[in-house]
Amino acid sequence: MYFKDTNTVAIGLLASLVGSAEAYWRMPCGGTLFTGRLDPIVNPGVVSSHTHVVLGGNAFAPKMNYDDTQKSTCTSCGIQGDFSNYWVPNLWYKAQNGTVTSVPSNGGTVYYQQRVTYPGKKMVAFPEGFRMTAGSPKLTSFSGSISQQAVSYVCLNYNGGGPPQGPAFPTVNCPDGLRAQIYFPSCWDGVNIDSADHQSHVSYPTGSHYDSGVCPDSHPVPLISLFYEFIFNTGDFEWYGSGQPFVLSFGDTTGYGFHGDFINGWDTKILQNGIDNFVTQIAGEADNIYFNNYFQKPAVSGAQCSLPPMVDEEVEGNLDALPGCNPVKGIAATNCANAPTGADVGIVTNAIYTDVTSKGWEYLGCGADQYGNNALTGYREDVKTQTVEDCVATCGGKGFSIAGLEYSSQCFCGNSLPARAQPIPNIVGPCTMPCAGNSSQVCGNGGALSLYQKCSGNCKNAEFGPVGSEGTVGTGAGGSDGDYTGAPPAPTAPAGGASSTVAASPKTTMSTSSKAAMSSSSVSMPKMSHTPVAPIATATSAKTLVVAPIATSTSTPSTGSGSTSSSSVTLPSGWTARGCYSDNLSPRSLTGITFAWWGEAMTSSGCVKYCAGKGYSMAGTEFGGQCFCGNELSKSSAIASTKCNVPCNGAKGEICGGAAALSMFTKSTTTIHKRAHKHRRSGHNIGMAS
Repeated sequence: MYFKDTNTVAIGLLASLVGSAEAYWRMPCGGTLFTGRLDPIVNPGVVSSHTHVVLGGNAFAPKMNYDDTQKSTCTSCGIQGDFSNYWVPNLWYKAQNGTVTSVPSNGGTVYYQQRVTYPGKKMVAFPEGFRMTAGSPKLTSFSGSISQQAVSYVCLNYNGGGPPQGPAFPTVNCPDGLRAQIYFPSCWDGVNIDSADHQSHVSYPTGSHYDSGVCPDSHPVPLISLFYEFIFNTGDFEWYGSGQPFVLSFGDTTGYGFHGDFINGWDTKILQNGIDNFVTQIAGEADNIYFNNYFQKPAVSGAQCSLPPMVDEEVEGNLDALPGCNPVKGIAATNCANAPTGADVGIVTNAIYTDVTSKGWEYLGCGADQYGNNALTGYREDVKTQTVEDCVATCGGKGFSIAGLEYSSQCFCGNSLPARAQPIPNIVGPCTMPCAGNSSQVCGNGGALSLYQKCSGNCKNAEFGPVGSEGTVGTGAGGSDGDYTGAPPAPTAPAGGASSTVAASPKTTMSTSSKAAMSSSSVSMPKMSHTPVAPIATATSAKTLVVAPIATSTSTPSTGSGSTSSSSVTLPSGWTARGCYSDNLSPRSLTGITFAWWGEAMTSSGCVKYCAGKGYSMAGTEFGGQCFCGNELSKSSAIASTKCNVPCNGAKGEICGGAAALSMFTKSTTTIHKRAHKHRRSGHNIGMAS
């Protein structure tokens, strides 16, 4: 990184706006980096026992150390000075028929708070190589201990009401989701960056509060406090029987076993100066303007920063049993014999692209596209049986050297690619939509192209993950602080007579550079680049990708806030906005009239009017320029309003859905019938009220 100090004066003038004892800032993590059975703290280098949802830097790997974190090329949490990883077990729904369905999560929020003290000691940033866990998956009851008080759940109901915050799963339905929370220990022994149980080197403060107070003498160094919030969309699922239907990924139906893991990937100087020079945007608000200059460049959003599967198993959707060998009350762990082992850790490439090098085509990566201003303009087709092989054969047969697949069924061809459409090196990107003709293949997404380029001789597909990070494919190569071989270090007593159990391994003590960084009081700001993304350097040197001039068209809809999806839409009498719903794509969730058009530029208002005029009770707009009508919404579920974020082509003040997301409108007499999810991408059916 390269830095330039531009903010020191401003920080000095504004630092008095807030008292440091109560200062905190939030770091929204807008997308999930990875979901799977990996835990480089508890089970380094092998497949872990249960699935986790992971946020943060894309150097996350089966086995990793601090140096590996710094090889990240993006983070799902927004601040480019922080390549840490944050993870918790994910949530599942147990259906009446014995199957389980993963509960969607829209990422999470990480809070950094200044809450603990110790006489004569300043609060410090996490040192290089530092890692810790909080909570325990072994807990099945509540003892009232400080560590258990640090785990809690909030039942979200934006219309008011609901049970109070508690340590176990709520026993009532939470219409707006379940917020799982965990607070980490904030007092450190000052010596060890890890311990045998990954907790003994840290402690909660003395007294009766887990989130504030004075550190004990055994752990006299105050750390910046860490607090996670993860919201799971439980409101989409039907309740049945007398108990609640949710279960954590290791089989816990109580919620007491919720836990969290943290591996530090901060640039220590940046974090320490953020602590020392905390400044809120406005006095009394929560966000630290010190980090304003550290947001990662717009080329990579939280949703784009993701990793492919690294264990060859299904970990999302509707399954017969929880991944791994995790029995649930009422559900036998039928997949124990076939659960992958440590030897199976590695990038599962077929989850990202299809290898067609034998046909003379190599995968370039996931590039951006624009509706109405497509990146590849030589030829295009929309085929209901589209596959990767078909698209590259079509483009090659017509004399083109670049093929791009988009939105499940679309194929585009060309001989050059605008710089705005270039895949970002080492970034998997948002290409996750299954091909219309082969659901095991990936065919782009809304506004995203799975790109292939003609090659000869040494054809090689693009590689993903941090450059040079051997841990990304589970090789377990050597490293620096925190480099483990699979077994935890042997416990011993720390220097200075501290009473807690800590690690004896010389590689689990704080490095000299970390100590120096903690005492440093100067930091410089990053140089922010706003130049177009450079042409991708493909994995082979046999062919250079041709880059076309950047198009200047402004006709493409830009992404806006999903919160305005219905507020400015004028609806016919008797119609109402229903929010944002997923679209199944093949077949579409609304099948009465697909891609409806009435001779005018697309608006949600116009779509509803058109569908109503054709006698339909439902209308949905999608991706800025598509309209669908019907009387039943199938294989769809309510999703976060932020997914409907594309302004309508004909009215920028209206939102017309998003990528595979429908802004839904129905007659007021239409009701939503909720039923248990029974399909891989299952959800409610919306039908006419009888």
